[in-house]
Amino acid sequence: MAFNSSIALVALLQAAAVQPVAPVAAVAPAPAHATIISPAGPSVLRAGAEVPLRMSETINSNNKALREGHRIRMEVASDVLLGGKVVIPAGSPVTAEITEVRRKGMWGKSGRIEARVLSTRVGDRLIRLSGTFDDKGVTGTAGVVTAIALVPVAGFFVTGTSAQILAGSGVKAFLDEDLQIQ
Repeated sequence: MAFNSSIALVALLQAAAVQPVAPVAAVAPAPAHATIISPAGPSVLRAGAEVPLRMSETINSNNKALREGHRIRMEVASDVLLGGKVVIPAGSPVTAEITEVRRKGMWGKSGRIEARVLSTRVGDRLIRLSGTFDDKGVTGTAGVVTAIALVPVAGFFVTGTSAQILAGSGVKAFLDEDLQIQ
């Protein structure tokens, strides 16, 4: 019986050796799964580029005219360059908007101002910017505790400080869109 299985095996091997082998075709490489984005060309300033700003006016949380939605004047602090060319010149007007105002109050509550940068104007073009900035006054907690220890009702009259952002203060903003430069 072992002899028959050996003969069958030899016959099978001879039959396999006689069959012609098909030539192997060259296989193209699989397409890449990730798309490679080329770097920004010399004529595109990409979104996210930093734009240094400077406050043109002082804002204070105790100013009764300061409310949410109030527009603030700012300006570009230094030239924004692309390949040695000025894209956004220093001094370009910038608009920002107050998003929250909290006045100082009793029991040591401090003032707070929050704002966001909206846009700048270069010639006749409006360029979208993004970024936020804020300031918070100092709480009067220590004064409240001391006042309550001496005269319990006196803590009611102790307040924190107002939030204030002075003219000339620096603020960072970022481009919110790609700028195609000619």
